[in-house]
Amino acid sequence: MTAVDNRTGLVRQLTRFVLIGGFCALVDFGVYQLLLWPDVWVHLAKALSFVAGTTTAYFLNRRFTFEASGGVGQLSGFVLLYTVTFFVNVGTNALMLGLGLPIPLAWVIAQGVATTINFVMLRTVVFRQPAR
Repeated sequence: MTAVDNRTGLVRQLTRFVLIGGFCALVDFGVYQLLLWPDVWVHLAKALSFVAGTTTAYFLNRRFTFEASGGVGQLSGFVLLYTVTFFVNVGTNALMLGLGLPIPLAWVIAQGVATTINFVMLRTVVFRQPAR
C-alpha cells in the first residue's frame, strides 16, 4: 500500500468517523436534554446519554468507518476504550460545569476531548487493519 493510499484511507475513515460521530453526538445530546427535562441529576443524565451515543457509535463505526467484522476482541477493545473515555467525558463535563460554563458548552468540550481520543485509538488499536 502506498503513502497516497494510506492518506486516502485515513481521510475516508476520518470523514466517515466525523459524520457518524455527528449523528452519535446528536443521539448523546438528545438523550441528555431529554433526561434533563424531568430534572434527572445532571451527571447521571450525562452518563446515560454517553452510553446511548456510544452504543450507536460502536455499530455504525464498526460497519461503515472501519469496515471491521467485529468479534469478541474488537468488542472488548471498544468497551475498554469507551469505558476510559466515558470517565474522561463525564469528568471533563463536570469540570467545565464547575468552571461555570453553560451546559451546552461543557458538553461540546467533553465531546471533543473524548472524540479525539476515540478516533486515534479505534484506528490504531481496536479496528486496526492487519498489515498486508
